[in-house]
Amino acid sequence: MARISAKNQITIPVSTLKEAGLHAGESVVVEPAGEGEVRVRRAALSFEDAFGALSGVYPPGYLDQLDREDAER
Repeated sequence: MARISAKNQITIPVSTLKEAGLHAGESVVVEPAGEGEVRVRRAALSFEDAFGALSGVYPPGYLDQLDREDAER
């Protein structure tokens, strides 16, 4: 059983997170779900959140090179 701390924090049991498919560091939404209940769910990933997520994966100029090669075909 979990308790709400003086800072309004709750530690969620690992088994509960595992069953829900949630992982440490993941963004979640916490919302009321009725009297005495709250719902914790994975936050939806927006385009703005995802934009630039792969920055630094490819060496500088690599994508431009692929564009040139594609244009030559």
